[in-house]
Formats: sequence, structure tokens, C-alpha cells
Amino acid sequence: MSEEILINVTPLETRVAVIENGVVQEIFVEREVKRGLVGSIFQGKVVRVLPGMQAAFVDVGLERAAFLHAKDIWVKDKTLGADGVEIVPNIRDLVQEGKLIVVQITKDMIGTKGARLTTHLSIPSRYLVFMPRNGHLGISQRIDDEAERERLRVVMEEIVAEETLDQGCGFILRTAADGVDKAALQSDVRFLWRMWNVIKDKANNTHKIARIHEDLPLYMRTLRDEVREGVEKVRIDSRETFAKVMSFAKEFTPGTESLLEHYPGERPIFDLYGVEQEIEKALSRNVQLKSGGYLVIDQTEAMTTVDVNTGGFVGHRNLEETIFKTNLEAAQTIARQLRLRNLGGIIIIDFIDMEDLEHRRQVLRIFEKVLGRDRAKIKITQVSELGLVEMTRKRTRESLERILCEDCPTCSGRGFIKTAETACFEIFREILRQYRAYEAESYLVIAAQNVVDRLLDEESANVADVEEFIGKTIRFQVEALYSQEQFDVVLV
Repeated sequence: MSEEILINVTPLETRVAVIENGVVQEIFVEREVKRGLVGSIFQGKVVRVLPGMQAAFVDVGLERAAFLHAKDIWVKDKTLGADGVEIVPNIRDLVQEGKLIVVQITKDMIGTKGARLTTHLSIPSRYLVFMPRNGHLGISQRIDDEAERERLRVVMEEIVAEETLDQGCGFILRTAADGVDKAALQSDVRFLWRMWNVIKDKANNTHKIARIHEDLPLYMRTLRDEVREGVEKVRIDSRETFAKVMSFAKEFTPGTESLLEHYPGERPIFDLYGVEQEIEKALSRNVQLKSGGYLVIDQTEAMTTVDVNTGGFVGHRNLEETIFKTNLEAAQTIARQLRLRNLGGIIIIDFIDMEDLEHRRQVLRIFEKVLGRDRAKIKITQVSELGLVEMTRKRTRESLERILCEDCPTCSGRGFIKTAETACFEIFREILRQYRAYEAESYLVIAAQNVVDRLLDEESANVADVEEFIGKTIRFQVEALYSQEQFDVVLV
């Protein structure tokens, strides 16, 4: 599978597209004024402790206080229950209001929710994740060769024994460490150790709310996190950024320099690869399938729902075969859309109901297989009797829709508005309400053009009946700035 990464840089925004076999699979967007904070370490102040929730709110200098749960607070001496499960202490024993605390952001602010915090600090590099407060030595599950896992474990144990590190610190070997020699891993260990000492010094000498470490900008994180086996090219359309990334690659990700390429073309790089079109499609509610079927994707505060429909696909054999083929294509498209749109949290997929149990199993197998290419942590259930699949996809940043869009000012994010007919009936009720409450010579109704048009045409008989009932004249005035739902009834 061939893979390319495109990096589009402007002074205010950086965008990254991951292309697999010519198809856009993922989009990352980072704006200078709204840079993601996941991985950043702060000195924060505990502003509120909630024993009932076993949580605390911490002020780290953002617009909303961040959330810290008791289980995300590092404890030096762990207590295990009779079943061997760690007992989480009471939150009041762990933090106190007004005290400073060093925390790391694990989830950005999403919607109305503040950022999520932990005190289990971690610092990533090319091959490793350093955990200064956790003595665990772990290896990525994506490295499935047992001999290689054992080799890496032995090499890391040798490195930890040779280096002068604090007691109780640990490492996780990332997928990129597969096949890497001892010298490269040792170089990463030393780099992470230097960085951790800088962070420690800042934390010890900072006595106020402040950011003491921030993660790399998107274009450098891309080189660190996204470049893996199968990536053939990383194309960057900014000469200045290309130079920075090349310098970073030589120092921290040796071996990746040959993948880097400056794109000097006049035509925008995202236009050349059709990425702009894919972004537009990713903001649409409907997704067309090649077979003629389609998906309907609705993102809400609580969950995302995906509905699969056959649409114009009628098949060549029978209904069950048509449904099966539509669901197979939908499974692959849904997996891609989850990555492309960066949809997270609870996701409910309503596949078309299949009576054949083998068809259900095959659809689920295909779905799980294509989801295997997704780097986000995913949990998935079996197909239910109703054809529903429930899954969760770990979300650490805003979805593409939430980054690029805002709620419609007309419908306030509902996706619909009241009809002109409904607005007319509301106007009649408001006139009668005001007639009973106040004295007036006449009434002036201010509304949108199509509402006034309806009042003077289809509803004219009803207007006459209301005028006769209240014994007053009703006049109408168009307000171009009003939406179809807005109106005012003015006493004259």
C-alpha cells in the first residue's frame, strides 16, 4: 500500500493530508490562534474539588477550567484490593483547592467541555514514549512479531541499565521502533531525558499558572507520528517549513530525510491531489456510495450516528444480495469517513438489516479489517438483531466539522427551521395574546419576506378573521434581516 503525506502551510494555518493509494484518508488542521494542546504540560491551580464525581477542576490558563479525574492522578504508593485491582484514593486526599499541580492535557477542549488532564506525564519521541512517573516498559501492540518484541525488550533493559535515569521512570516502544537498532533507541532515550530535565526545572521554578512545555507544531508532529513503513513521500509546499522539517529530521528522525520533498508548483498542492474536494465532501451530511447507495452521518453532542441506505442500488439477484453488497461497501466507506472527519466518542452504525447470519459476520469482518488501519483506539460490538453496530473511537481533538464550521445562526445547529405556515400561526397567537393584555389602536407585524407574502396571500382569509375578532387593523412590514422564524408584533 503506497502512502503519501501532503503538508500545506500558510502563515495562519497548517493542513496535513494522508493519502493512501491515491485516496485521502485523514485530514489534520492546526491554526496558529487555536493550536491543539494535547501533550502540553502546564502548572495549574486546583479551583474546585468534587468528591461526588471523584474529580477536580484545574485552571491552566484556558478559557474553561480543565477536568482531572482521581484515576488520572499519579500516586507513588498504589493500594491494591483483594481482586488485585488498584484502589483509587478519595480525590480530597490527592488534591486541595488553591494548590498548584503539574498536569498534562490528554484531550483538547471539545464543544462545551473543558480539556481533560492527567498527572501521568508522558513525552513522545520518534521511537519511544517516556513516562517519568511510571516504571513500566511496554511495546506497541502493532509490533506482533514475538522475536522482535523480545529483542526490543532486552535492548531497552540494557539501555535503561546503562543510562543515569531516575528510579521509577519507564518507556513505551512505539510502532516505529520495529527493527530499530540500539544506537537509535539510546539516542531517543538521551533526548527524552534532556527534555524531561528541562521540564522539571521549569516546574520547580514556576510558582504560577503557566505552560511549561508544549508539543511540536503540526508539521513536525507529522514527521514524528505519521511517517511509518509504507510512506513514500512527504511533500511540503513551503520552502521555509521544508527547511525546518529537514533540520528536525536530521536531528530527531534520521532516515526520513529521503522522504521529504519540497513542492514548488504554482497550483496549490491540495488542489492537485483533490484534497479540497474531499474536505468539502467530509462536511456534507450525505456520503454517496459507488453502488448507488448512500450514508447519512449525523454528529451530535452525545454520539455520532451513521445510517446506511440502498438508495438507487437495486442489485442483479435478490433483495438480500443487494443489502449485503451495500453493507459491504458501506463498511469500508464508514471506516474511511471516521478517519477523514475524525469522528470520536460513541458511534452507532445502522447497517441495513441482514437476515443471513453469515452476511452479518462478513460485513463485521470487513469493517474490523479496514478499521485496523486506523491509529485511534477503537472498540466495536457485534451486529445486533436490529442491524446496529455500536463502537467507540478515542477522540483527542475536535472533529473536522467542529474545526471548520460553526452552528448555523438561522437554525442554531438544529438543521431545520419552522415553516412559513408555522410562523404565521405563531403570529396570530401573539396578536391574540397582546390583544388580551394591552390596549392598542392597531397592530404592526414585522417579519421575513416569505412570511409576509404568505400572510397577504394564502393566510389572507385568516388575517381577516383575526381582524374581525379583535376589531383592530393589522398591517405588515418586511424585515430583510429576519429569518423565517423571527417576527415582532408591535402595538401602534
